[in-house]
Amino acid sequence: MSRPRIVIVGAGFAGYRTARTLSRLTRHQADITLLNPTDYFLYLPLLPQVAAGVLEPRRVTVSLSGTLPRVRLVLGEADGIDLDGHTVHYSGPEGGEGTLSFDRLVLAAGSVNKLLPVPGVAEHAHGFRGLPEALYLRDHVTRQVELAAAADDREECAARCTFVVVGAGYTGTEVAAHGQMYTDAQVRGHPMRTGMRPRWMLLDVAPRVLPEMDERLSRTAERVLRQRGVDVRMGVSVKEATHDGVLLTDGTSVGTRTLVWCVGVRPDPLVESLGLPVERGRLLVDPHLQVPGRPELFACGDVAAVPDLSRPGQYTPMTAQHAWRHGKVCAQNVAASLGIGERRAYRHRDLGFVVDLGGAKAAANPLGVPMSGPAAGAVTRGYHLAAMPGNRVRVAADWLLDAVLPRQAVQLGLVRSWSVPLESASPEVARVPGRTEPRSAAPGRGGPASEAAPSRPGDEPAGSRSGGEPARSRSGREPAKNHGGEPARNQPGGEPARNQPGGEPARNQPGGEPAKNRPGEVAPGKRSGDKAGSGRSAGGAPGKGRPPGAGTARATAQPRPGAEPGRPRPAGAAPGPVRSADMPADPGPEPPADQPPAGPDIAPGPVKRTDGRAVEGDS
Repeated sequence: MSRPRIVIVGAGFAGYRTARTLSRLTRHQADITLLNPTDYFLYLPLLPQVAAGVLEPRRVTVSLSGTLPRVRLVLGEADGIDLDGHTVHYSGPEGGEGTLSFDRLVLAAGSVNKLLPVPGVAEHAHGFRGLPEALYLRDHVTRQVELAAAADDREECAARCTFVVVGAGYTGTEVAAHGQMYTDAQVRGHPMRTGMRPRWMLLDVAPRVLPEMDERLSRTAERVLRQRGVDVRMGVSVKEATHDGVLLTDGTSVGTRTLVWCVGVRPDPLVESLGLPVERGRLLVDPHLQVPGRPELFACGDVAAVPDLSRPGQYTPMTAQHAWRHGKVCAQNVAASLGIGERRAYRHRDLGFVVDLGGAKAAANPLGVPMSGPAAGAVTRGYHLAAMPGNRVRVAADWLLDAVLPRQAVQLGLVRSWSVPLESASPEVARVPGRTEPRSAAPGRGGPASEAAPSRPGDEPAGSRSGGEPARSRSGREPAKNHGGEPARNQPGGEPARNQPGGEPARNQPGGEPAKNRPGEVAPGKRSGDKAGSGRSAGGAPGKGRPPGAGTARATAQPRPGAEPGRPRPAGAAPGPVRSADMPADPGPEPPADQPPAGPDIAPGPVKRTDGRAVEGDS
């Protein structure tokens, strides 16, 4: 008799804990497969310290294959689930596709950025949910301060050393606190010629900083921020964003080259493609984390609306603390469904929250006891060390070195702005030029107007997804033009392909391909036999009923060669070439002939703007 097959989608806090616990409980009695776009678990709470240069990037990542014995890792992103056929369809990191069969399925897909219909935000802002975004922000902030220090014009200097963070939840508050310390240290040894100081602004429509925490801790955090020099403005948000600055809802215009979007998250749109009942984009489950009417389907983390038994009628919030606990209970119940152990309902006890404000400062309420200052800082770092499933010694060593040595403020140039667009539904994976999208372009997948309602206090990047309008594009895929030579007009933010986010022409992107495909060329990432279907929808509104074929979600193929989404192909236009399925994988596009060679210590570039203005790097 074959062993039961368990498939886990996502390796965030919930998915990783589920896989680890199941590996221990089943012990060769089941085949466990973990589907995830990266080969690591990301400890998200320490990501602001990566952007500020306190921790090296690998310190906040934990190897999946190295820490999950008896678990098979499959790299890819789920883009379709057939519940009736018990299969999961996925797209691999290099454009390949595959199918996984299951007897039990655990959905722990996490979350994506929550976007508001604010003009210019999708084009000029960047999120903060993945390692590529943190690395980009570190390089970008370093570059802006260096350019500001060399600028003779006082207005340009002020704009370059002004950094705007939208969202005063956990992530936004920590980004602003660590960012102010990082830039102050950067200019301490090399003062600006104009005598200016880097300025960080923290905006939110909420009445106070950290609205989900105790009011006393909120006041503590705000006091630390203001003492450090952060411009905290509550009840204010961004009304419009441009390349040169932002217009605030109170009518104030602020010159800046940096807009960090930390407004919140929404559940992964994959769950709404199932046609099952949802609550604000989260899949409804019972207290045992099982979907009613689907004994083979479990959900946990940000994609699951788990009843809060301590507060009848409410659901557990989308936080890492709950996701981590969901994973353990979910694994126990999956094992119980296979006859191993007994199932249990999810109950929790609030252990409190911690917010690292940089240096020795923090705000914390462990077990309900409010703390601030160095004592809170020690508790906060101790909690993180205890909660991390690996790398504890390395993290502690980096903290020690940061306390006694100055940080290295250098640009590595590893991640460019167009690699981490805000509307990406996969912030954990940086885009690769010249490849098609791995997931479907289903309606609602990460479009800039996916949330019409203003952000609610407490919404915070913690790990999940949902949406409401057509997706712009997927991570890892960004063709310069549509196949057939027609200029792509539906690029992220509605701009033509040559005006990619960050102001870089598509045809001159590092490692990109020529703007037009030559006869006989292979379209990167395209394969013959692609078929259309319904992929991950990002519906922002909860589904109200089962659509035809509910329970089955298939991937949506990319537009056929030569056709532009929403536009008919011109008469006489020949279809673009495709690659045979039996040909070897595309090794990637060749650099264009007009691309200057990369220097010895910088990323390929710079490029020229199409509007005639000079730009620096990829800001």
